Amino acid sequence: MTAPAATVPLAPTSSPIIENSAVTALFRRQQARAEALRRESVETRAGRLRKLSAWITENRAAIQQALYADFRKPAAETDVTEIWSTQTELKHTLRHLRHWAQPRKVGTPLSLVGTRGWVQYEPKGVCLIIAPWNYPFYLALDPLVSALAAGNCCIIKPSEMTPTVAALLARMCQELFDPAEVTVVQGDKEVATELLALPFNHIFFTGSPQVGKVVMRAAAEHLTSVTLELGGKSPAVVDDTADLRDAAEKIVWGKGINAGQTCVAPDYLLVHEAVRDQLIEEIRAVVQRFYNPSGEGIEASKSFARIVNDHHFARVAGLLAEAQTQGATVALGGQTDASQRFMEPTVLVDVPTGSRAMQEEIFGPLLPVRTFRTLMEAVDEVNSRPHPLALYVFTQNAEHQRYLLQNIPAGGACVNETILHLGHPELPFGGLGNSGLGRAHGLAGFQAFSNEKSVLKQRVGRTGLKPIYPPYTPQVKKLVNWLVKWL
Repeated sequence: MTAPAATVPLAPTSSPIIENSAVTALFRRQQARAEALRRESVETRAGRLRKLSAWITENRAAIQQALYADFRKPAAETDVTEIWSTQTELKHTLRHLRHWAQPRKVGTPLSLVGTRGWVQYEPKGVCLIIAPWNYPFYLALDPLVSALAAGNCCIIKPSEMTPTVAALLARMCQELFDPAEVTVVQGDKEVATELLALPFNHIFFTGSPQVGKVVMRAAAEHLTSVTLELGGKSPAVVDDTADLRDAAEKIVWGKGINAGQTCVAPDYLLVHEAVRDQLIEEIRAVVQRFYNPSGEGIEASKSFARIVNDHHFARVAGLLAEAQTQGATVALGGQTDASQRFMEPTVLVDVPTGSRAMQEEIFGPLLPVRTFRTLMEAVDEVNSRPHPLALYVFTQNAEHQRYLLQNIPAGGACVNETILHLGHPELPFGGLGNSGLGRAHGLAGFQAFSNEKSVLKQRVGRTGLKPIYPPYTPQVKKLVNWLVKWL
């Protein structure tokens, strides 16, 4: 659920570490503490996760209030996308952590008979989590769960665009953790710049592809590993066999949640030309059922969030205005109110492919629609852009499903659904190319924050390879030839 921008510098920093700064002093404390955490038991790690889960349960109302204060997020939406999703990750991790942390045995090839091999997981050390504003609670805590499960120390940098949630996260960490283990550092891009100059052992960044490149360049200075959860234009492809009412409900839900400010929201529709108008009518009916059941107008709905700030509102409104000047038509919605940062769910048709609405990630309740005649046309349309973070396929034809999934590269995909793959703890979540690097959630998240140490144990004395040690006599060369040919 990636935000289109996060508070990090717009250019990589090459400044030296400021040894006497408060941020650096905190980092040094965590470095020292990380050595102790490396030796802690799995049960001690699980204890931290249980405390975190209990705190979330006890502070549910405070979390709801913080999200509402920052961008009028409905309480039920906060429960589903911020609280339930975090608790799902916590419960899944607690259920499987002991198994994940055990050394993983591997097989032995015939050429290495007499040895044993395994992979053991160890903490990476001190990790930085840079969280975005659009799901400011969940996208700070989801990677934290993985980091703590793997035995690391963490600094969390929340977005200053959601100050109420940032303050809540700071209070949470103060109540639950030693600052040398987990703490929140608040501030603007200068603070982020200082953090990125430090030699973290892993950085987990959620934000835009543009800023992800900045983070990766900064990490390269210290050869720090990274997980980059980025974004892009995620298409929903609807063929002429799809159940249009069902598709409309799922598309409107996926686009309307958080007012479209979701990295895996459907960013545009590719619809078979034979069913475009019917699908739009179904979308119209769903929007009314979801957000205007009383007929008072969507602006009065308590189930629809707002754009996070004036800057982002102006950007999305600009995409709408520009598309119209270039020939697009509003088929549904279009009403805006800058004073409330409100834009009703809006569907655009006949959108030029060169418009910014079809080139940029929208991150708002604006949905461009384009048509196709053949599946090949749909595939070519999607593949003309950088690989999306998500692909949504709506079809009841198994061959169409296979063709689209096989021919459109994407970070993840849903068939006859939107967004839900993000909430499946057994499915690794991440992007491809421009939409991200690395995987999160469940086992994949645990592994991202762990060093997978490969271990080989050899027996003492005579071993299978000693006969080919130097000097390389004719007999040794004969054995080597046999080894190359048969083993």
